Amino acid sequence: MSNFQYADDIRSWGGVLQAKHHVVAPAWRDELTSLVLAGRSANLSLLASGLRRSYGVSGLNPFGGLIDMTGLDRIIAFDHATGILSAEAGISFAALIEFALTRGFFLPVTPGTRFVTLGGAIANDIHGKNHHRNGTLGRWIRGIHLLRTDGREIELTTDDPTGLFAATVGGLGLTGIITRAKIELVPITSTVLDTETIAFANLDDFFALAAESEAAFEYTVAWVDCLATGADLGRGIFMRGNHAQFGPIDMKLGGPRFKVPVPFPGFVLNRYSVRAFNAFYFWHKSHARRKAAIPLAPFFYPLDGIANWNLIYGRRGMYQYQSAVPPQSQVQATREMLQAISASGLGSFLSVLKTFGSLPSPGLLSFPCEGTTLALDFPNQGVVTLRLMDRLDEIVLRAGGRLYPAKDGRMSVKIFHAGYPQAPEFMKHVDPGLSSAFWESIKND
Repeated sequence: MSNFQYADDIRSWGGVLQAKHHVVAPAWRDELTSLVLAGRSANLSLLASGLRRSYGVSGLNPFGGLIDMTGLDRIIAFDHATGILSAEAGISFAALIEFALTRGFFLPVTPGTRFVTLGGAIANDIHGKNHHRNGTLGRWIRGIHLLRTDGREIELTTDDPTGLFAATVGGLGLTGIITRAKIELVPITSTVLDTETIAFANLDDFFALAAESEAAFEYTVAWVDCLATGADLGRGIFMRGNHAQFGPIDMKLGGPRFKVPVPFPGFVLNRYSVRAFNAFYFWHKSHARRKAAIPLAPFFYPLDGIANWNLIYGRRGMYQYQSAVPPQSQVQATREMLQAISASGLGSFLSVLKTFGSLPSPGLLSFPCEGTTLALDFPNQGVVTLRLMDRLDEIVLRAGGRLYPAKDGRMSVKIFHAGYPQAPEFMKHVDPGLSSAFWESIKND
């Protein structure tokens, strides 16, 4: 175990949990087998680690081992005719995008940050603003090389008869170490997005806009004022867009323009400052429909322009709460959640509302399902924050919905199994040499 270095400062992106780990950072794929076998012989549970952008605890393995995959970041092959790219699992989406853009391609699905690894994106089966068109990333993965902790490396394809491919996509890194993968990229006409920004007055207006937009626009998303009340409940700003038919393909996305150097004082984010921000933001954006040509980076990755933006939430960190509820209950459940949040006063200024399409995710534990997803960041204020999220849990459970494990730091066994009925099948494929803080809580709660 001499390759592993002890670290006591590994934190989740949300910053709520800091834990001690044994960390190793291989530079070559052929080092991995000996590392996992060493961990097994020392009875050290392992977990692959990337750029650590998971908000909750699914990316942490307290007192266990983390294999830092970011040194395994090479592109192996690219077929321009098919758009299929083969790369090591530690490559970042930032690097993949810059490679793809030089060839007129882009990622078929991307989350709200480009600072994630390919392996991590597969393990969490990420989704983006175009779920209604392209589904989750897992639908675009054409092959996975998976290293089990018994030393076997298995090549998985989409027609895998064992179920291990389906368990690995969205499997939170618990079925093995993803060493490399094949992903199908999509051609684009421009890195400029033709966008339209529209203010909506309430929740009914949001659902009408979402239904109207999905046929004509590849990308749709909304910011919602979660502290609005009464007739304004659910008001917000809707953005929709398509790649421009004609325009430049900018090869460079650029780096952060600002940096948060230290954690903000805890008093900065309170119900008054968040309410004031939300009211100002809505007023600023709500004057009229605005059409604009927006470069790729600020459209997809606005928060990437601020390095260490999570430090805004202070030393106590923040929880992200992201739910998905099915179509038959989406209006009522979303309304009840927003009412509960507004009544609590524990609002979020990063509140995202979006509809998911009907394309099924391939993974057994994939989060997106047809319906509506609401994602919010709550400053960690201890018991009062946890009580609010417990209340939101009740609404999601009653609606037949689920929570996103990649972003959750306190999911109960009850809500996990209610939201993921294929969990028993998934558990058959979990590698016994792997674990995480999330998985330990689910197993032992």
